[in-house]
Amino acid sequence: MRMKEFAVFGLGEFGKSVALNLAKSGCEVLAVDKDSEKVSEIADEVTYAVTADVADFNVLKSLGINNLDGVIVAMAESLEASIMATIFAKELGVPYVMAKAYTEVQATVLRKVGADAIAFPEYEMGLRIAKNLVSGHFMDFVELSSKFSMVEMELPHSWEGRTLRELNPRDRLKVNVIAVRTGEDVTVNPNPDLPFEKGQILIIVGDNHMLEGLNNQE
Repeated sequence: MRMKEFAVFGLGEFGKSVALNLAKSGCEVLAVDKDSEKVSEIADEVTYAVTADVADFNVLKSLGINNLDGVIVAMAESLEASIMATIFAKELGVPYVMAKAYTEVQATVLRKVGADAIAFPEYEMGLRIAKNLVSGHFMDFVELSSKFSMVEMELPHSWEGRTLRELNPRDRLKVNVIAVRTGEDVTVNPNPDLPFEKGQILIIVGDNHMLEGLNNQE
């Protein structure tokens, strides 16, 4: 199976994080920034790292980005550079361009010039932190849609020593336990006949209303 190939334009905190995580996921990554120091910092962690101005059409063309699966435009500090990089990437045939934005106005402009998706990392992180703060026993909370979420929570005391088959959360609580973490080990699709142990962490998907009810389990 062919490895997916991406380019990340702009190596601030957001761009650097995206590039590193794509690389860790097995993708080939081209990381580009005008700041040579930022490029040097990431050079050993990605496939290619280049110091260049992505707002220059000829520069992007020379990088061969037309062969990539996608481009992440992460220089929201300069709207003009983000606009030009997005336009040029689409003109060169990149099938998927995600652009970072700080405001809805920036997002609207970037969509109009061809961005396929918009990232609001600061807003999305703030929303996630707020949900985690009000989610009680949940250690992490990821909204999948307006109705469904995925949560990470400590094993309720009442579940200790009992099995998934016995507890039957799918029918009884309308939620699915998709993984169990024991220390550093994560088991996906856990054995329904294996008793839960104190200290385990559950990863659960379900309707938001039902998850709130689960949050009150002891």
